[in-house]
Amino acid sequence: MRVAHLSLTNFRNYAGAEVPLVAGPNLFVGRNGQGKTNLVESLGYLSTLGSHRVSSDQAMIRQGEDAAIIRTRVEHDGRELLIEVQLNRSTPNRAQINRSVVKPRDLPRYFSSVLFAPEDLALVRGEPGVRRRFLDQLLVQRTPRLAAVLADYDRVLKQRNSLLKSARASGVKQNQLSTLEIWDDRLVALGTEIIDARLDLIVRLSEPLTRAYRSVAGDDHAPRLQAQLSIWGADAEEGGVSTGSGVSTDSSGTTGVSTDSTGTGVATDTTSTGTTRSTGRDFRDALGRLRRKELDRGMTLAGPHRDDVLFELNALPAKGYASHGESWSFALALKLASAELLRHDSSTGDPVLILDDVFAELDQARRRKLAAAVHDYEQVLITAAVLDDVPDELRAHTVRIEAGAVVDG
Repeated sequence: MRVAHLSLTNFRNYAGAEVPLVAGPNLFVGRNGQGKTNLVESLGYLSTLGSHRVSSDQAMIRQGEDAAIIRTRVEHDGRELLIEVQLNRSTPNRAQINRSVVKPRDLPRYFSSVLFAPEDLALVRGEPGVRRRFLDQLLVQRTPRLAAVLADYDRVLKQRNSLLKSARASGVKQNQLSTLEIWDDRLVALGTEIIDARLDLIVRLSEPLTRAYRSVAGDDHAPRLQAQLSIWGADAEEGGVSTGSGVSTDSSGTTGVSTDSTGTGVATDTTSTGTTRSTGRDFRDALGRLRRKELDRGMTLAGPHRDDVLFELNALPAKGYASHGESWSFALALKLASAELLRHDSSTGDPVLILDDVFAELDQARRRKLAAAVHDYEQVLITAAVLDDVPDELRAHTVRIEAGAVVDG
């Protein structure tokens, strides 16, 4: 897949922009603050339904305007697709595919991209929510229907929390406990699907992560992902991890997820205990175990909204132990591993690979390694403030940006 043309209206600092793109590398060059990142941010939004810089869609609408429009023409195997989304300040967003109305949450079905930016250092050094969002966005790109599952889980979680707060304020009544059990059923059903999907994704990321880290760092520091699940005793939001709460994965893929005869998710951990656990059963047990504490605090204390992923290098947590360069390489390797997964899963070709202001952070050796790692992707979009930061082989199509305008190409 490649983007043939990008059109923006009232997006960030662009009143209007028309940007033709080519297969292979496309380099956007300009001083800081001119709008390079805004261009690639718009394409990242189409595949993840979010920005890598802000949490609100409204922040991407040009100041003083009520709506912004992202319109792009993509090509694959000689076929063209027109993708459009309108971000609205006060009404729901709207989307179209070839002029036919679709739900905005369906956009990842039609366009796939992987974006790496300096902000992604937070994957290694930031809070658990950053890592959960990374996993969930990749899940939706691989399996778009999970967008609805995630949205439904958030809705049920809010309803359940509201009931817990009400019970705390007024004292627990029998009818409230009965209602809480109904919400428990929905929370477990939806949460189990999310947890098992994340566990499966962590396993699938393992091998491409190892390869990608070696390709950009030049060394094998044994990068590893370890799921930390609140239903098994960990609580990322409390800053604590209990013994036995992690599910480890290595390049042999020894931790997996399957489905038992009842349709309940089953996570198999053979790296540590060799036991088989039912995610759904353990989720329900955790809610029962935490019931009194939840009523006291008025909030749900177990579920995918409180999970985390531990990143390790050389058997040590990357957060706190890895150097800046190692953390940077880990975050970049995660994104390259994501792109590799998507290119194998997709029927529409490679994802569009986006490198936002990446090369300025790398020395000459790592710049060359990164260029070699991405050279065979169908399309790569790169932003840079300094032309000389980018290896020659990635400068074939250079577009200069100045004050929210394409000045030449």
